[in-house]
Amino acid sequence: MKLFDAHCDVLLKLWLDRSLSFYDDPSLHVTWKSLQQAKGKVQCFAIYIPESVYPESRFTVALEMVDLFFEEIIGKFSNMKFVRSKSDISSLGANEIGAMLTLEGCDAIGESLVKLKTLLRLGVSSVGLTWNHANSVADGAWEERGAGLSDFGKQVVHTLNEAKCWVDVSHLSKKGFWDAIEIADYPIASHSNAYALCAHPRNLRAEQICALIKKNGVIGITFVPSFVRQDHHPATIADVLRHLDYICSLGGSRHVGFGSDFDGIDETVVGLENFQCYANLINELQKHYSEADVQRFLFDNFYERLPR
Repeated sequence: MKLFDAHCDVLLKLWLDRSLSFYDDPSLHVTWKSLQQAKGKVQCFAIYIPESVYPESRFTVALEMVDLFFEEIIGKFSNMKFVRSKSDISSLGANEIGAMLTLEGCDAIGESLVKLKTLLRLGVSSVGLTWNHANSVADGAWEERGAGLSDFGKQVVHTLNEAKCWVDVSHLSKKGFWDAIEIADYPIASHSNAYALCAHPRNLRAEQICALIKKNGVIGITFVPSFVRQDHHPATIADVLRHLDYICSLGGSRHVGFGSDFDGIDETVVGLENFQCYANLINELQKHYSEADVQRFLFDNFYERLPR
């Protein structure tokens, strides 16, 4: 089974602690070794700028994370290949792993389309418009104001359309989501779950899921425990599968995948403690779905929606 994981935060951890090794550091959820063992095929690596970074330094930090991506992930492992398109992925050898660069939140670009275009030219293939709070593009899911896309934000989406780049609606406010879904050619939600099962502001309502399906997008079910279940019981793989079942019940069997958020979380779902534990998820999926469905969820649905 090939795996396409639409979101992890390894670059943030590597940036925060330069002593960490991507090879097999036990403090990382995603490592070269775990990708090898779990047969990961494509892993998306997010550029996420912590809010503690001063605004004037955020673009520089984004460039530092791009450098870490090429030096510590692509540069040190001969079978880690930089990918941006379907053809790049289809050209991967049997033992090669594709590494895709994404941007989580447009805080790094401020109000500059030049900075956005620079990151796209450096290889960013998916752009999340916000994190949880407001920036110059839109309001995030935790912003009390709940505003939608700014005029600049609409320019950002049009720029991403022209570049054939995914517009990632995870983290957007509700109004921001609807503004983006109206004008984005290639929308996805890289790491969000179903609000009907867990009423967290980062999760998607049924009508949002249906809108993404209608726009031929993909929803990456995420392993953030607080997005998986609301009560104080530990989140389990069975709970993750309930979100998958729900999205499929809305007609999303060809529009759902996984975006773990590994290395962006402190707590983990029981049985999904790191990337190697994808094997546990696959075992459970195979009990309930056909092999063709399981392969679609794990890989095909995201792969087939790549704009390039």
